[in-house]
Amino acid sequence: MASRQRLAVVVITKNEERQIARCLESTRWADELIIVDDESGDRTAEIARGYGARVITHRSDGNFDRQRNLGIGAATAEWVLQMDADEVIPAALRQEIDRVLASGAGSAESPVAYRIRRRNCFLGRFMRYGGWSTEGVKLFRRNRARYVGRSVHETLQVDGATGALTVEIEHYPFTSLEQVVGRTNQYTTVEARLLAEEQPRLPCRTIAYQMTWRPVKLFWKSYVRKAGWRDGMHGLVFALWGAWSHMLRWAKYWEITRATSYELRATSGQRSVSQLAARSSQPESRVSSLGSRVGGSS
Repeated sequence: MASRQRLAVVVITKNEERQIARCLESTRWADELIIVDDESGDRTAEIARGYGARVITHRSDGNFDRQRNLGIGAATAEWVLQMDADEVIPAALRQEIDRVLASGAGSAESPVAYRIRRRNCFLGRFMRYGGWSTEGVKLFRRNRARYVGRSVHETLQVDGATGALTVEIEHYPFTSLEQVVGRTNQYTTVEARLLAEEQPRLPCRTIAYQMTWRPVKLFWKSYVRKAGWRDGMHGLVFALWGAWSHMLRWAKYWEITRATSYELRATSGQRSVSQLAARSSQPESRVSSLGSRVGGSS
């Protein structure tokens, strides 16, 4: 059997002192620990260094793809495992990853990246219903994948075949409603700005639909069609959160584009007034000039 290849764990952080230790404790078996920190104002970096992690401080400006690529660029191991500070590697997943690393280079058809499903914990409960089932490519060969997006929802481009691991990664995104509100406010602002850059002049009827009927449909899908009600009050709060976050994103889009449209109208109005003033002053100038010539000839 080929010797085990090396693994670098890359974690992007922002004020994660409450949970970064749990994340790093579950990954300290990796060959490299790399933290790309978004100028945290708490003890995140200090705690990470205590686990032997290399900390790279870089402001994200909402571009998480760039943050993750910085971590990839700093790694030297053959494989990279991208993580968030609110994720934990259970023992069974570690064993599965170790089997991938022990397989060596493999054949030409062997996967160069692997999808990993998330087991999502919402306010202290692992959710089974409601449609919150996420999967993404998180484990990959360092020289065969790069992030190509520019938002809070990263886009990984893989050069080669992709496989799937069977054990889930544990995900603890929220421990309180305060966290839910704070992070949703942060993410929806970034998403609204990107949407405004890409589609700055959507009609009002589209915005109104996205702020009213679309959230209703999202709630119905999560709570009824995806049986979120079976998760009890957690399922109800989760479905309401999904609907509210969608509405908030579009309300912020409306706010941004309305302000932009107002500035454009104001600029256009000022330009029109200036042009009108310039036109109205031209005849007066010509009359004055003519009067001067007539006066001089008399």
